[in-house]
Amino acid sequence: MFGLSELAIILIVVIAVIGIKKLPELTRSAGKAARILKAEARAAKDEEAGTGPAPRVVQGEVVPPGTGPTPPGTRPAGTPDHP
Repeated sequence: MFGLSELAIILIVVIAVIGIKKLPELTRSAGKAARILKAEARAAKDEEAGTGPAPRVVQGEVVPPGTGPTPPGTRPAGTPDHP
């Protein structure tokens, strides 16, 4: 009969054979996650130290509902669902 070490080796080989197709995708997503984590940690550190970049202010105007342009992919209010 098989011992525990033999079963572990067989399990590792089976996982490697089955997972070899997904390995590039997994490493790519792990790299993205590491970059995001690194950027967030740097931003939190800068925020604590007070040395982060100043927030960007964008000037705008208030438009009452129903008076502005209609966003792409939507219909103006009051139009029928079917032509």
